[in-house]
Amino acid sequence: MRIFFAHGHAIHDCAGEIKDGKFAPCFENPRRLEAICAGLARARLGPLEKSGDFGLGPILDVHEAGYLAFLREAHQEWRASGRDGDIFPLAWPGPGMRRDRIPVAIDGKIGLYAFDSGTPIGAQTWQAACDGAQLALSAAKTLLGGERLAFACARPPGHHAMPGQYGGYCFINNAAVAANWLCRQSGRKVAVLDVDYHHGNGTQAIFYAREDVLVVNLHADPRDEYPFFLGHADETGEGPGYGYTLNLPLAPGCDWATYSRHLEAACEAIAAFGPDFLVVSFGADTFVDDPLGRFRLTLEDYPAMGAAIARLGLPALVVMEGGYAIEALGDIVPGFLNGLNSG
Repeated sequence: MRIFFAHGHAIHDCAGEIKDGKFAPCFENPRRLEAICAGLARARLGPLEKSGDFGLGPILDVHEAGYLAFLREAHQEWRASGRDGDIFPLAWPGPGMRRDRIPVAIDGKIGLYAFDSGTPIGAQTWQAACDGAQLALSAAKTLLGGERLAFACARPPGHHAMPGQYGGYCFINNAAVAANWLCRQSGRKVAVLDVDYHHGNGTQAIFYAREDVLVVNLHADPRDEYPFFLGHADETGEGPGYGYTLNLPLAPGCDWATYSRHLEAACEAIAAFGPDFLVVSFGADTFVDDPLGRFRLTLEDYPAMGAAIARLGLPALVVMEGGYAIEALGDIVPGFLNGLNSG
């Protein structure tokens, strides 16, 4: 198993986020990867490799050019407007409002490209997000070289990032960038399995009209959980992509007995699709003590989750997404990887 680690991830470290109507410390912070790194060392998993540089091209293949230009320039424009610190949005275009005119003012641009108020942009966010995508691509490249398992351990996460919007702590969709690159480079089919607690709305949107990438999401029901506006069971794809999106929303309090049955259904759908490669968006926020999740998976369940996915027998790239019970991440992530590696 090859493990690629974002050694410079800590440059993305914002002062706080808006949570429950209050300004609070960021749940998505450098301590997350520090805990995972320590856990990987204890489990003797490694070495931790650095990424190569694939340029901006693979990122432009899944994200809009104007959106990426905004991310690259946002903090500089923010400071030029007389503000310092982290960026938060002021206003959004609602129904009936125009999105075809890009505002000149930075506050207007932020509202055009953000879809929530809880995802701050710091001075180094663009660089950290780009580095995460390069890490995922580096890990994906090893699968083309014959590796059976690779792990891209990066932050910020990516699966909420839409083609032209950011939110949910996500700016560049690392899993989608890697899946698209694998598909294009190999000319073969790719499946994305998202097991984060929250629905991977960005990944779904990017591949929704594609028949060469199957997207399967196992997540909290969006009727009462973030991101609310995507992830329902009746969303199954459109045009050529009809039938190539599968959402399996689950109720609060879901334990392993329930989760494992739905995971089996997810794996059956992937096997029927017959992909050559699997990309797993792994979120540890399904853990019982996660502050942003309401499932009830325990430490013992993650090796079993990995082993269930391993039974697909596919070369797999694991991309780190959410997980905010920091004290447990050093056990959850190695446990899942060891389970996946045992297949």
